[in-house]
Amino acid sequence: MMNLKKEQMVTVKKFSAVWCGPCRALAPVMNEVKSNFSNVKFEDYDVDVAYEEATKYGVRSVPTVIIERDGKEVERFTGVSSKIAYINAINENLK
Repeated sequence: MMNLKKEQMVTVKKFSAVWCGPCRALAPVMNEVKSNFSNVKFEDYDVDVAYEEATKYGVRSVPTVIIERDGKEVERFTGVSSKIAYINAINENLK
């Protein structure tokens, strides 16, 4: 029986709010990032609706993007970062 290396499960969680200007600026950036990955799960949370999830992750300001590998937080971005910063962080965690 072959021992296959299990591929890392990477999830990107974006926490934002409708009233947040930087969050609106981040939305098209994240859509472009999403288009680069078919093997990554993307989840969007509105902190005013999903406040329990936001509290669980200790989100204090929006936008916040959290990258998880196999259910563990490995990277966190607060505020808006460049598309390449998100792509590099995701790629790093797919290795």
